[in-house]
Amino acid sequence: MNSLDWTVLVAYFGVMVAIGVWSHKRVDTVSDYFTAGGRMPWWLSGISHHMSGYSAVMFTGYAGISYKYGITSYVTWALPIAIGVAIGAKLFAPRLNRVRSRLHVSSPLEYLKNRYNLTTQQALAWSGVLLKIVDVGAKWAAIATLLSVFTGVTITQGIVITGSITAVYCTVGGLWADALTELGQFVIQLAAGLAMLVAALNKIGGVSGIWNVWDEPALRHHGHPTAGPYTTVFLIAYLFIKTFEYNGGMWNQAQRYMATGSAKEATRGAMLSSALWFVWPVVLFFPMWISPLLVHAKKPDGSDSYGLLAEQLLPHGLLGLVVVGFFSHTMAMCSSDANAISAVVTRDIAPAFSQQARDWTTRVGLIAARVTTLAFLGLSMAVATQVNSPTFKDIITVVIKWVAGLMGPIAIPFMLGLLPRFRRSGPTAALTSWALGLLAFYLLNYPINDAISGGVNLEYQISLPLAVSLVLYIAIGWIKPEDTPERDALLAKINSDGDDSVALPEPKGSDDETLRPAASTE
Repeated sequence: MNSLDWTVLVAYFGVMVAIGVWSHKRVDTVSDYFTAGGRMPWWLSGISHHMSGYSAVMFTGYAGISYKYGITSYVTWALPIAIGVAIGAKLFAPRLNRVRSRLHVSSPLEYLKNRYNLTTQQALAWSGVLLKIVDVGAKWAAIATLLSVFTGVTITQGIVITGSITAVYCTVGGLWADALTELGQFVIQLAAGLAMLVAALNKIGGVSGIWNVWDEPALRHHGHPTAGPYTTVFLIAYLFIKTFEYNGGMWNQAQRYMATGSAKEATRGAMLSSALWFVWPVVLFFPMWISPLLVHAKKPDGSDSYGLLAEQLLPHGLLGLVVVGFFSHTMAMCSSDANAISAVVTRDIAPAFSQQARDWTTRVGLIAARVTTLAFLGLSMAVATQVNSPTFKDIITVVIKWVAGLMGPIAIPFMLGLLPRFRRSGPTAALTSWALGLLAFYLLNYPINDAISGGVNLEYQISLPLAVSLVLYIAIGWIKPEDTPERDALLAKINSDGDDSVALPEPKGSDDETLRPAASTE
C-alpha cells in the first residue's frame, strides 16, 4: 500500500466514526440502542442483515477453499444461506418482529424466560455469549491476517486497530450505527468487488473467460459443486445450520427483523437479504475460483491467495478500496454481534443476578449497554490473538467447526420455541436438547475423533450435534408435554396476524415488567 491506499483507508475509518457520532443522536432508550426503536426501514434492515453475515473470513478461509476446490465455496456456503434466509422470511422474520412489538422486549432472548423458564434462558444466554466471543475473535484474526499482507503490521496490531475503530462507532450509536455503517460498507463492497472482478476478467481474456477458463489444468476440478471435505452431506447439514443461524439463531440477525416497523416489513427485508445472498457472493468468489491461474499461495490452506491476488491485479487506490472492503465485512459482522451480545447480557443475564439491574433507569441502562459492548469487544480481541494456537488450530476451523457445530444446540430451543407446532416442548425439552447437543459436539470432536483413525468427517462433526438437539427437542416435547395456558397464549400473541388488542395473561412467577404485554397497534 502507498499513500493513496492509506488515504482511502483512513477516510473510510473517519466516515465510520462520523456515522457512529451522528447515530448517537437517534439513541435515547435501550430499545433504540438494541432494536432501533422499531423504526428501521425494511430495505435498510435487509442490507444490514446481508452485510452482518460477512466477515474477512470470506477473504481468508473461504478464499483458501476457493483456491483449493473452486465453486464448492459458493455451493456449500453462500447458497445454503440464501435458501435458509428465504425460508426464514416467512417462518421466523415476522415472529421475531412480533416478539419486539407485542412483548415489548429489547433482547432476542427476553421472551425465553416466559416461553420456558429462567434456567433455560440463562443456559442459552451464557453458552451463546461464550461461543460468540470465540467466533468474533476468529473474525478479528482474519482481518488482521489480511492487514498484515498489505501493510506489514503484526497480527496483534491489526486486531487492536480494527477492534478499536469498531468499538467507537458501535458503542456510541448502537444498532442505528451498525445498520448505517453497513449501508456504507455495502456501497464500498459493491465498488471493490466489481473492480476486482473486472481486473480478474481482464487477465483471462474478458467475459468469455467466465465459461472458457474451466478447461485450464489448474481449474479442472474447480467446477465440481462439492469437493474435498465439503461433501453433499456437508451441504445438507449446512443448509439446516444456516437456516437457524442466519434467521436469528446467533441473535444479531434476529435484531434486524426486530428493528423494522411491522412483521410484513421484516419479511420484505429478509427477502432482500436472501436475493443478495444468491447473487452477490458469485461476484466476490469468481476471482478466488480462478486464483490458481494468477497467484501461488504461500500458506498451505491458501488463505493468503486473495490478498496476493489483489496486490497483483489492482492499482493503488483501488487496492486501498479492496482493503477497505475487507474491513467493511468484518466490522459489519463484529459490531452487530457486539450489539446483540450486549443486549443479551444487559437484558437477560444481569437482571437474573441483580435486583439493581432490574431497576436500571433509562440512562443507566444505556451506560450499561455501552460498557458491555466494550467489554465484549475487548474479550473477543484477546481471544483473536490465540486463534492460531493448537486449541483452535486456524481461522476456518473456528468458524466452520466450532460455530457451526455449537450453534445448533443453542439456536434450536430459541428458534423452534417461536413456532406453535412445537408448543409441547417446554423447559425439559429445551434444556436436555441443549445440554446433550453440546455433549455430542465435545465427544465427536475430541474423544471419538482422537480414537478413530483419520478422525470423524467434518460433515458429521458439525451436523450430528444439531441432529441430536433437534430430535431430542421434538421427542421430549411429545413424551413430556409442558404446554400451559400461559405459554400457549404467548405463542398465540407471536403468531397472530391481527393487532394487539387481545390481552395476554401475565406469566406466573414473573416480576419482569418488560415481559408483560401491553395493548398496542403494530
